[in-house]
Amino acid sequence: MVSTAVSKMGTTELIFVVPGMKVNGHYYCDVLLSQQMLAATQACCKRYVCLSTRQCCISSFEDTIKQLQQEAPDFIGPDLWPPNSPYLNLMDYKVWNVMQQRVYEYRMNSIDELKQRLVDVWNSLHQNVSDAAINEWRKQLRACVQADEQHFEH
Repeated sequence: MVSTAVSKMGTTELIFVVPGMKVNGHYYCDVLLSQQMLAATQACCKRYVCLSTRQCCISSFEDTIKQLQQEAPDFIGPDLWPPNSPYLNLMDYKVWNVMQQRVYEYRMNSIDELKQRLVDVWNSLHQNVSDAAINEWRKQLRACVQADEQHFEH
């Protein structure tokens, strides 16, 4: 698993999960989010942070929401974010598509090669890829609202 963040102010580095680590809610919230993603996004994006917390487990979910509300005042909480909304996740619907096309141009023979290829492609991405995804986000949000949070495409 790889995590990262994008903004019009820049992007974070890729954050890789330790090989063999089981990513459960506690690991996601206590390690990935608390120890790595929050610091990386705040260094990159200052106070304007929007994070997806859909992988947090129920027992740590409320604490994570409280922490995000304190650390990122503009955090959009789950009460305002429609469930199961892949078209509202910039990384899922736009940025990872570009990454996937570029990463798999060449055959890789190991996890280390794949990891290095991901880093190389990520570092070579122009800011306009993130900007285009961000610009499209409002259009996607409008479509979601018009569909009354029901299924919609493009």
